[in-house]
Amino acid sequence: MAPNIGTPKRRLGEEHSPLHDRVVRELRQAILSGRLKPGERLIEGHLADELGVSRNPVREAIRALASEGLIEVTARRGAAVATMTEQEARETIEVRALLEGQNARLAARRQDRQIIKRIEAVLNKGTAAVAAKRFDQLFDLNQQFHGELAAAGQNTVLGDLLQRLRERTGMLFAPMDPGRQARSWEEHAAILRAIIQGDERTAAALAAEHVMRAGMDFLVGLNASDEGPLLVLAQPPDAGGDDAAQATPTKSAPPKSPARKSSAQVAPAIRKTGSTSAPQPLARTRNPGGRRKPGVTA
Repeated sequence: MAPNIGTPKRRLGEEHSPLHDRVVRELRQAILSGRLKPGERLIEGHLADELGVSRNPVREAIRALASEGLIEVTARRGAAVATMTEQEARETIEVRALLEGQNARLAARRQDRQIIKRIEAVLNKGTAAVAAKRFDQLFDLNQQFHGELAAAGQNTVLGDLLQRLRERTGMLFAPMDPGRQARSWEEHAAILRAIIQGDERTAAALAAEHVMRAGMDFLVGLNASDEGPLLVLAQPPDAGGDDAAQATPTKSAPPKSPARKSSAQVAPAIRKTGSTSAPQPLARTRNPGGRRKPGVTA
């Protein structure tokens, strides 16, 4: 059976933009959104027919996505959506958590107001989508949020590494239940508050925890038994320090927030509602120093 990637309204062969780029983007989106499942075979002819293109741009797109780790090509099976073992998933999540933490630390240090405004705009769209239960919009908005967050760190080497790691872990985190979707945007809001406050330590800890929580949700589903540590959770450094977060093991129970106390000091606590409740849109206020900060959000 031909894979169903969700045919666009206009077939790609009818578009005038470079076909290679469009086919790569369409296949990547189909994989990261979960429309193409891990292990699903990718047959060039079927994909070409569905997208309205020749086999050549499909073949080139498969090569490009194989270099990103999203597609596996073997002599016997041909091309298929990449799969991850539990060990590979754990290691990738751990590395991404550490790097996301460092990026958030840099974003809080750089304080680029133009980028922060763009992050606020995406956050408001995400919280509005959760409130309206438009969960189909959240994948793209989540990508935008983390893309802008990477830009706020203003480190291109780190940004490139995070982009590749997000694509790898996107396959793991794509199928989220509504409750997790709402919590994810609450965590986004808390990260942004710490960045706006210029609190590097809290921003780093919350960004790392955000990845670890999503990773824990995925791995707990794979490993129901409590036989040992599944992940390591980045801990904030000592107050006033600027070293990278230390890693300590955690069991399969959901990790405790390493920044719960400091988060409460820098911004109002996130309002805790039911697991399916929607977060509130970002409301801007000003502190005595004139620095803009969000109100209670999710």
